[in-house]
Amino acid sequence: MKNYIIPAIRLTVVLMVLLCVIYPLAITYAGKMAKGKGDGETISKNGKVVGYALLGQSFTKPEYFWGRPSAVGYNAAGSAGSNKGPTNPDYLKDVANRVDTLLKYHPYLKRTDIPADMVTASGSGLDPDISVKAAQIQVKRVAQIRHIDENKVAQLVAQNIDKPVLGLFGPEHVNVLKLNIALDNLK
Repeated sequence: MKNYIIPAIRLTVVLMVLLCVIYPLAITYAGKMAKGKGDGETISKNGKVVGYALLGQSFTKPEYFWGRPSAVGYNAAGSAGSNKGPTNPDYLKDVANRVDTLLKYHPYLKRTDIPADMVTASGSGLDPDISVKAAQIQVKRVAQIRHIDENKVAQLVAQNIDKPVLGLFGPEHVNVLKLNIALDNLK
């Protein structure tokens, strides 16, 4: 029995030190080396924090670019998808309503021109980014409402495209909060 208990106690102590002290310290240190020093990358406007780079926000005014819809109302405490399948009548009604709203504010679009990320919520419900096409279809509306040259707004979108990580991982995308702040600073 002694041959089993003492090695088990030693292993337990070694694993406790490794997993309860060394590993958390290493992860904390790695987090402090990242953007935002482990507290998340904040986005500021006029010296005031207005949001986080990895957390979507609701933009509903027509003079701003709109983000991806959220199934949880952009509430980070309740991050989740809707859990409704593609044949669920409630889900289909939500998507149809979003398409109708987009077409109301973008009468120059056809249904087939609308990117899926503009009418479907993400798995987390908190996506801060939209596809490049989703930003581009909104350029005309934003430019008209703000009385800005459409080419300037399109150029602003092009300047705010985030490339894939290391040029390989993920698609190009646009952070909606950063784009809207740049839009406010355009004047």
